[in-house]
Amino acid sequence: MPSTERNLLQSCLRAAVALHPQLKRAEAQFKASASKLVSLGAERTGARIPIDAKLVDATSRISHAAYTIIANPNVEMTPEFLELYVAIQTQLGQPESLPAVFELYANKPKPVVKNGQIEYVKQNPNAAARAIEPAVADMALQTAIDAKSLDSALGIIESSYCLPAFKRQKLIKHGTAPAIGLATLPFGIFGLSTGYAAYWQNTMDISTATGIGVAGISGYFLVIGSLGMIAKLSNKDQMKRVTWTPGTPLRYRWLREEERAALDKVACAWGFKEPWRHGEEMGPEWEGLKEYMGYRQMLLDRVEFMEGMS
Repeated sequence: MPSTERNLLQSCLRAAVALHPQLKRAEAQFKASASKLVSLGAERTGARIPIDAKLVDATSRISHAAYTIIANPNVEMTPEFLELYVAIQTQLGQPESLPAVFELYANKPKPVVKNGQIEYVKQNPNAAARAIEPAVADMALQTAIDAKSLDSALGIIESSYCLPAFKRQKLIKHGTAPAIGLATLPFGIFGLSTGYAAYWQNTMDISTATGIGVAGISGYFLVIGSLGMIAKLSNKDQMKRVTWTPGTPLRYRWLREEERAALDKVACAWGFKEPWRHGEEMGPEWEGLKEYMGYRQMLLDRVEFMEGMS
């Protein structure tokens, strides 16, 4: 029963919430007792902070119990269950399983009772209904960033923002209303033009005035709408360190903006915090991150957009 699995996941969440202050206390004690260099090194490399074995065991048990529940073939993966699971791993600081769970959410067959037996219906992973909600993906990404797990962060981005299902859901949510407005616009323009020709002028015949009105109003909406759309899609104010490669189509920029913003957040978390030191980062992880973004039609620390370089 879905209510049973929901109660089990909520029990895991309550246990994780109760354990969270102890994990934070252990982390604070380590930072207070260890030297500053050791503490910075652990944060930089993502190394696990040594904590009490009992806490480690309790964390592993709760995490494994939650995964066992949602991975059960007879449990349907709903958005509510996925959000509960991500919240559990957020409290525990365990992001390693989140990319695999996101893939499971997209591909897991749906259990259906038919003729007294359970049948498993294959799901379309590219359907908009299988998209990860942005709030859930953001929570998972922040968990990976807090845990300093670069592999988990990139895996979460690939299994949520990069999938066709996420883009289709965005297109449906944010593109339906403008599409309806654009489809009904010609009728509104014709109605305004007819009213103008019939009641607001007396120098031309109605057909000529209607044609002029249609041409004028259509030209106004076409010019102003095109300029507004270009300004909206080419806006760069929200970009910090990750920008689009020159020549990337505007429609791709709009569809993949959440992916770019997520990689921007990763770059800001792994790089230097001081703006004047941006571009000085070194190491295999950083070089790999720059190369990865290049494959995704993005640039990390584009020179002309860096502080003091314009």
